[in-house]
Amino acid sequence: MSATLFVCRMELWRILTLRPVFSVMVLAVVIYAVFYPQPYLAEALRDVPIGLVDLDGTDSSRTFARRLDASADVAVAASLPDFATAQREVFARNLHGILVIPKFFERDLLHGRAAPLALYADASYFMLYSRISGAVMALAKTMGAEVEAKRLVAAHVDPDLAVAATDPMPLTAIPLFNPQGGYATYILPAAFVLLLQQTFLIGVSLLGTYPNAWEKGAAQRGIGALDRVIGRLLAYLLVETVAFALYLIVLPYLYGIPRLGSVWLIAAIAFPFFLAVSGLGMLMARLFRNPILVQLVAAGMGMPFLFIAGFAWPADAMPAMLRTLALVVPSTSAINALVDAGQLGASLQDVAAHVLTLTGLAVCYCGLAVLLEARAVMDERMP
Repeated sequence: MSATLFVCRMELWRILTLRPVFSVMVLAVVIYAVFYPQPYLAEALRDVPIGLVDLDGTDSSRTFARRLDASADVAVAASLPDFATAQREVFARNLHGILVIPKFFERDLLHGRAAPLALYADASYFMLYSRISGAVMALAKTMGAEVEAKRLVAAHVDPDLAVAATDPMPLTAIPLFNPQGGYATYILPAAFVLLLQQTFLIGVSLLGTYPNAWEKGAAQRGIGALDRVIGRLLAYLLVETVAFALYLIVLPYLYGIPRLGSVWLIAAIAFPFFLAVSGLGMLMARLFRNPILVQLVAAGMGMPFLFIAGFAWPADAMPAMLRTLALVVPSTSAINALVDAGQLGASLQDVAAHVLTLTGLAVCYCGLAVLLEARAVMDERMP
């Protein structure tokens, strides 16, 4: 036990004194916690600017424009005389869409004919496009139902029957687990887990590539490979526990992210996750042995890890081979388990498969780290 604590103390000292490692495992964790959530604090896009080309100039067209501008999603930023002028504003990125209300819009409505609207929205930004098109389509459907209901009432149909006829299946949508329907509530819980993995994976890998002064003393003390690996894991877990509390407990509370799961369940899931990441980091240090190479490889794997995790793109839409390959990355199972338990209120039984996968990865990576460390110890003891 004293040998394990000695290794743990030495590793903690190295984390705090080696500048590259301290920058990644401590400073980067704090910096990401402060700055990464900032772009998403608004949760949802509001008042996306569009241009209006009203070729009808009637009360109905002006009413449609006023109601659209009053919606939370879209703001009619400019009323332009023709489509060419509006197009130039879109190309200049001053506007993100154009709504054209054609001539005879009101006349067609009054005569019971279809009154088509033309919407041109910037689809290069999917969220902007979805907000603009969703707001215009929702208002067009609402106003169309109102016009039809008034026509039926004028034809001496009961008002209640007229409303039911124009909207026979009203829909009430309730967003579960994300009451604001916001992007931050969706993206941040998963991104936090990935950030924790990448910072500690790089930090542990870097730590293993720098010269280690205490290893000579460890050889003289007769400290074996198992004590060395356990001591390192204990040191990493102490640092990671602070980051865990910050990212998975404090930040969701500060940013108003719904959290239904208990802290103890989240901690139980995070424990094998951190062991797996630490073991993988020690393996990378033994395999690459060069600080620059470790940083290049770990940084290069960041984006693939993001896309195979299953939250940027649905896992069900990925090839089966890629989904299987993703399971060797700790963040894949950790994101599914921690999001389900933390944000959706899942029980341990619900996420048992993900926890077992994380436990298997932890045993596998830490076991390989022990084997490689045992080989290194044998090399040290050879004359």
